[in-house]
Amino acid sequence: MVDTRNGIDWIIETLRKKQSPDGSWDDPFETGISTDAYMIILLRTLEIHDEELIQGLCRRILSRQEKNGAWKLFYDEGDGNVTATLDAYYALLYSGYYPKTDPKLLAAKKFILSHGGINEVGLYTKIMLAITGQYEWPSDSPVPIELILLPLNFPVNFYSFSVFGRANLAPLMILATNKFTLKPAKTPDLSELNLNRYGESLWIRSSEWRSFLSFIGDGVKNLNGLPEELRPLAFERAKKYMLDRIEPDGTFCSYYSSTFLMIFALLSQGYKKTDPIITKAFSGIKSMQCEIKGLPHMQYTTADLWNTSLIGYALQSAGISSDDPMVQKANRYLLSRQQHKFGDWVIHNPNSLPGGWGFSNINTILPDVDDTTASLRSISRIVPPENAAWERGISWALSMQNNDGGWPAFERNADSKLVENLPMEKAKFLLMDPSCADLTGRTLEFFGNYTNLSRNHEAIKNGITWLKKDQKKDGSWYGRWGICYIYGTWAAITGLKAAGIPNSDSSVGKAISWLRRIQNKDGGWGESCHSDIQNKYIPLGTSTIVHTAWALDALITVSDQPNVEIERGITYLMNSLNKDDWTTDYPKGQGMGGAFYIHYHSYRYIFPLLTLSHYQRKFQ
Repeated sequence: MVDTRNGIDWIIETLRKKQSPDGSWDDPFETGISTDAYMIILLRTLEIHDEELIQGLCRRILSRQEKNGAWKLFYDEGDGNVTATLDAYYALLYSGYYPKTDPKLLAAKKFILSHGGINEVGLYTKIMLAITGQYEWPSDSPVPIELILLPLNFPVNFYSFSVFGRANLAPLMILATNKFTLKPAKTPDLSELNLNRYGESLWIRSSEWRSFLSFIGDGVKNLNGLPEELRPLAFERAKKYMLDRIEPDGTFCSYYSSTFLMIFALLSQGYKKTDPIITKAFSGIKSMQCEIKGLPHMQYTTADLWNTSLIGYALQSAGISSDDPMVQKANRYLLSRQQHKFGDWVIHNPNSLPGGWGFSNINTILPDVDDTTASLRSISRIVPPENAAWERGISWALSMQNNDGGWPAFERNADSKLVENLPMEKAKFLLMDPSCADLTGRTLEFFGNYTNLSRNHEAIKNGITWLKKDQKKDGSWYGRWGICYIYGTWAAITGLKAAGIPNSDSSVGKAISWLRRIQNKDGGWGESCHSDIQNKYIPLGTSTIVHTAWALDALITVSDQPNVEIERGITYLMNSLNKDDWTTDYPKGQGMGGAFYIHYHSYRYIFPLLTLSHYQRKFQ
């Protein structure tokens, strides 16, 4: 048996020191350098002269450049990522502090050109380049703005897409329809990066997408009203969609990307740069700035509520009393953030009242299932079963179950097959919110371990059935919001066990065998972000603290006594708690496979604490 007490105590005291005065934990939600680059571009395009911030962001961007001149999304990506490299190159150039002749920029330019130039970057970067006059808008909008007018009973309509897809689509449709460009005099020229400069800009590469647009066009033709009446109405509908979803801090749905696009969409509609809505939106995304290793980073969103719900739950699992001031403050913070407004989720879930929790610190209309069950876990020891907040939270989480039996993140049944088959880049991540193993597993774990919901309840049985069907042939599960198969498998196993599935069940046995097979020689586990790109488990080649904690927790859940794999894993974990190298910075979450990865700074404390506590409680 490994003595874990010192490790548990160290994590608890570390978390105690890191807690904010309001009771939350504001550990960074780190997403590479693209948001930093976009902030420089936004500041220069709006002609806001915040030189201290621009210079700090430049230093951070340059600190991440590889020797070959490129930037990567993750450590083992290969020689670099052309989209991230162009984002960085453009921002450094636009900052005005680095000329094209700078050796670092010359190396970046060489990498971009050797990887196909500007036409090979991702869709979102092409949109940003078009807005700032570096790339031509297509002759026809990639998504016609009249889409927003299609009724809910049309096979594909605006609400067929996920809420995070809509948040970006609404301003994009305005911008693309207006072909809006804002290009101040000092905007740099990137034309030398366009290897297709005398041809058409490459936006849509497939006949399937054109067929989809034709299908949408047929639907638009059937709308009541003349074309010259429909377009202004569509503009107003899209603008209203954005303005109705502005959070108290001025951001649009608390997301950097959608707020960035909204600012330019409103400018294209005649708003002035000094309009209070635009200045507050800018202040909102600027307020999401954090500091990492002495340098500023623009977070895509804040993760305060997610951090706090998980930490509150982990601390109490480790034996910290709910009466401890640290836990009391955390739970007061969580209770103050329960949502009372109807959000977009009500479109597909009209029979439920609000009661969920969201992800960011400022989030009043965008709850999700994961944050809701995590918050409920944390407050479970302080609220009686008849408490209104508790009942509303459970009711909302239950109501969000999809018709297929699984749970999504934000919206029910946002998994149209028509949308799934769209040949748009990253469509399955950007436009869909289907059932996924990580959400379904953790929701089952919550209902099984923290409520008196019967294991024979229809929702539990349907969740189990969906989860078993979703298991891969090798025994693993894919986790939509984490990296990736280890994450999904941990969530699925702990969920099935909480729902009463025995170890003798073949789904549990296959999963445990898979986890044992992929354990590293040092006792830990580690998975590459390439898993998301190749749609199969790809080992990282080295162990990480968080992957090890997930795998171990799954093994501990099914074990009556510690075995060799568990003891080796616990030993690795205990010896690695103070580790500080590239593996501790490696992404453990993702928003868009192959394009958007997340390093949650809080995870290195949360999941080892949970795992060590479960080990101690069960075996010691």
